Amino acid sequence: MPHVINEEMDRKMKAVVFRNPQTRVAIADVALAAPKAGEVRVKIAAAGVCHSDLHVKRGEWDAPAPMIMGHEGSGVVVELGEGVTSLAVGDHVVLSWVPPCGECRYCLQGHEARCQKVATVVAPRGVLFDGTSRLSLPSGGGSIENGDPGSAAEPLHHYLGVSSFAEEVVVPASGAIKVRDDAPLDVIAVVGCAVATGVGAVMNTAAVEPGSTVAVIGCGGVGLNVVQGAKLAGAERIVAIDIVPEKTRMALQFGATERIDASQGDGSGKDAVEQLFDLLPDGVDYAFDAIGRTSTTEQAIRMLGLGGAAVIVGLPPTGARASFEPLVLAEADQRILGSNYGSVRPSIDIPALVDRYMDGQLKLDSLISGRRPLDEAAEALDALEAGGVLRTLLIP
Repeated sequence: MPHVINEEMDRKMKAVVFRNPQTRVAIADVALAAPKAGEVRVKIAAAGVCHSDLHVKRGEWDAPAPMIMGHEGSGVVVELGEGVTSLAVGDHVVLSWVPPCGECRYCLQGHEARCQKVATVVAPRGVLFDGTSRLSLPSGGGSIENGDPGSAAEPLHHYLGVSSFAEEVVVPASGAIKVRDDAPLDVIAVVGCAVATGVGAVMNTAAVEPGSTVAVIGCGGVGLNVVQGAKLAGAERIVAIDIVPEKTRMALQFGATERIDASQGDGSGKDAVEQLFDLLPDGVDYAFDAIGRTSTTEQAIRMLGLGGAAVIVGLPPTGARASFEPLVLAEADQRILGSNYGSVRPSIDIPALVDRYMDGQLKLDSLISGRRPLDEAAEALDALEAGGVLRTLLIP
């Protein structure tokens, strides 16, 4: 297919706008500017609704607003900005909410999930690498950072450099990861966050060894991927922990060997830590907190055996604090690890995860609770908040 470079200056599309926690998200007609140098435009095939979106909806994170929501998705490249040679029009891509700049010291060291430009410019300011936005509404005025979407436009922010709750996106080329064409786009969208985060936390952040013992607190979309990551790593015992019995039963299908009812619904009156030590008296080698509450982080640390590592995967609200006893941690030679985006290298790990799915090594289809049209984004967020779904995909 021919390359298309900056064919139009402005396009109109439907997208989901977040203004503040007091206002329900809503679909709107949005203007999308053409990609600039080093960027691409992608037609969205599917966008996943994640708990990180709930943090924004609830006002638990500092997020620039108004913004177009969504950070997990897949699609097809339809336009290239100047200088883009790594992609072609027609390529199938999974979107990465860490688009590595390739220039900072972390990217140059191979730690792309720590990209300094993403952490200091893209994520906190709601813009792309040049400090400007490609998104606007056809009323209002002003500008985002140094950009100028137009004198008659209300500027909109990008969410984590993606904003996938839309018909199309403009993203840095490094954030559009080419994958094989035969993988179903309406399934592999979940690789861009849930799968990369969960499996990556096991394989990259913790580097779980064969024969290890693992506890996973929280068996939602990310937690189930921690479970199947632990299975891929060859863990001998994998204990799934949740307050919802249906989720721990599902975890058994993903590779868990045992499960714990964290609601104490088993009638024992014991909390999750006590039940864990009933199963594994020496504690576990790795405890993954896939929820991110203060209480679950503290539980993960308490579950560790000698030399164990607690891995914080789920993201808490801004300002949350957890406590632990440093003397115990030091004497037991234990570690607490933070895992951002599964410590992935997007261009390497995302295609590999898609290959694992296509080869039957990863379960993705059963992670998807359902599919909704884009204009039902508010209802999809409500359903996730109610706790009855894993991942809903929005289909433009």
